[in-house]
Amino acid sequence: MILLAYFLPKPGMVKEPVSLEEIANVGVSLIFLFYGMRLSVEKLKAGLSNWKMHIVVQFTTFLFFPLLVLAFRPLFVNNGFELLWLGVFFLAALPSTVSSSVVMVSIAKGNIPAAIFNASISSLIGVVVTPLWVGLFIASATGDFDVTQIGLKLILQVLLPVIIGISLNSRFGVIAEKYKKQLKYFDQAVILTIIYTSFCKSFSEHLFEGFTALELAGLATGMMALFFAVFFCVGLLSHLLGFSNEDRITVLFCGSKKSLVHGTVMSKVLFQHSTITGIVLLPLMLYHALQLIATSIIAQGMARRKEV
Repeated sequence: MILLAYFLPKPGMVKEPVSLEEIANVGVSLIFLFYGMRLSVEKLKAGLSNWKMHIVVQFTTFLFFPLLVLAFRPLFVNNGFELLWLGVFFLAALPSTVSSSVVMVSIAKGNIPAAIFNASISSLIGVVVTPLWVGLFIASATGDFDVTQIGLKLILQVLLPVIIGISLNSRFGVIAEKYKKQLKYFDQAVILTIIYTSFCKSFSEHLFEGFTALELAGLATGMMALFFAVFFCVGLLSHLLGFSNEDRITVLFCGSKKSLVHGTVMSKVLFQHSTITGIVLLPLMLYHALQLIATSIIAQGMARRKEV
């Protein structure tokens, strides 16, 4: 999609008769509607018992992650890299992944019900917390952040579809689960559309011309360092709190991962009509790819050790 946006940006910029951006906006609402349909209130209530582990995961996801990135902000301001820092901070404020976290916990033989609960709760919390964190810095980077407009758009495009979806769970939850694979393809199509249109805007404004290949490689290295820093700290904290091995595995994988799905759809709301969306999404896409590689290797290693 990035290469397509670079060589063929015009389709992503067309406004009439209907733009890809408008199609993606509708797709965002449908993603959260279908997500809500698959959320069972009973299962969420049942998962509340292991509260200490849940607090650690959500604390890591929404507090430790952003504060860690915030500590490095002075290194990026006033030197041409503030937009990249905003992208890193945006990913740090995002919720954990849903499907891949559960898959990795399953491979490593961790606490799967707790992983499902934490991933689901993380997604719901992120609808509110992510915009609050990012809103602190959007105005300085873009010069345009209307709290009322952003809040209203979040309610209509994200929160309301989730609530409607949850209310429809008893009727259509089974159907949504049955066609989960097909809905995943729909999610991916919307994400690819968002990435394409975002980078079309960024390339049309020549925003990437100021970055060298070495600087982008440095960004990728930084993303890997961020992942392992959080992974190590979460592991140490879960050990100090005396979690079982299964719970520790769940905390490790749910607490260190960030959602590309929520990142791309949230960017449509938070950076609407902005040309910087491509740059903001770049750290997230690098982190997402690297976290999948790292966690799959780690999860398989844990599984082999358990089998011995």
